[in-house]
Amino acid sequence: MILPFPERGSRQPPQVDWLPLPLAPRANTRIRFAATGARPMPPEQAMEWIADLQHQGRTIRGIDIHGPGDALAEPRQLFYFLDLFRRRQPEMAIRLTTSGLGSAALASRLADSGVREVVLLVDAVQVDIIQRLYAWIRPGRRTIPLARAAELLLKEQADGAGALARAGLVVRVTTTVYPGFNDSHVAEIARKMASLQVASIMVQPFTGAASGVATAENDCPVPCDTITLARARLQAADHLPLTGTPPAPPEAENLVPLREHGLPGPTDRRPHVAVASSNGMDIDLHLGQAARLLIYGPREDGLACLLEARIVAPAPAGVARWQHLADSCLTDCFAVLVANAGEAPKKVLAGLGIRVLVCSDNIEGTVDVLFGGGKKKKPGQQPR
Repeated sequence: MILPFPERGSRQPPQVDWLPLPLAPRANTRIRFAATGARPMPPEQAMEWIADLQHQGRTIRGIDIHGPGDALAEPRQLFYFLDLFRRRQPEMAIRLTTSGLGSAALASRLADSGVREVVLLVDAVQVDIIQRLYAWIRPGRRTIPLARAAELLLKEQADGAGALARAGLVVRVTTTVYPGFNDSHVAEIARKMASLQVASIMVQPFTGAASGVATAENDCPVPCDTITLARARLQAADHLPLTGTPPAPPEAENLVPLREHGLPGPTDRRPHVAVASSNGMDIDLHLGQAARLLIYGPREDGLACLLEARIVAPAPAGVARWQHLADSCLTDCFAVLVANAGEAPKKVLAGLGIRVLVCSDNIEGTVDVLFGGGKKKKPGQQPR
């Protein structure tokens, strides 16, 4: 991990939400395609950097202890820094990123030291996929057989998520999509993490192997394209709120049918999708806040486009709100895209054949994925 130290006098944004601090000297896992060789920052140097940024007028909301090793691999050094940081910066938020090894045993101590958020790096919840992704996993100082280590990693992540949540910390997950390895596994990851009181998930793309790492022998994945990423994010959004918004996917050909990946698709009876948006570009409204819904559907050539905007009329007294919404606005829709929604509308609409998909992406790219990524229909072809 290379930390971008700002040059004095350069123009920098006045606020930093999360300042990454690469403090961890030792790794306890290694993805086969990851870069190596970065050096950790000494705790005292990190404190000096934070003070220097503040002296320049920067407002730092919080720090993220992340890399180049694992934050929990050397607990003594971690808690030394946390004690130092809390004495000098008592109001600043603390987040750390970890594979989760050792997290359950340290949960209470992390909370007592002022940590408020923990990000778990979870790229699989099946042993066979973990074995394909990881070069090694070291719960202690010695490498153990990968099959046994993979089982231990799964247990430590599950136990850790629960223990951290019980200790009062917000637990989030970051999943990297490795095409051909875990791209069809993201829904299962999100489903498992949702059952463990995880608050949200960020789904990010694998951008390519580090220099010198990619070889034919290690079966390196290709970089994750935006269609694959968007599809994975929609799968995750069925189970957990998403954080982070990657670029919208462009049109693409020869996609695997979306039904095979658990996403809804158009049918003869329901060929359209509804979108809750305040600006016509982004999916950014809670279902209950939407005064209108944008309706998208296929043109003659099969490409999805905006067809109309429908006003969401209040339900009459005594009429169930979500049933009324379905009857008045969604009779021809197979899904509705929203930034958030309660469990009640999800359940009611699902029972009527309308999936509520929670995401916060660009409308065009997300709708494009649901309709097959821009793949044109052949003449006379009907929607599914």
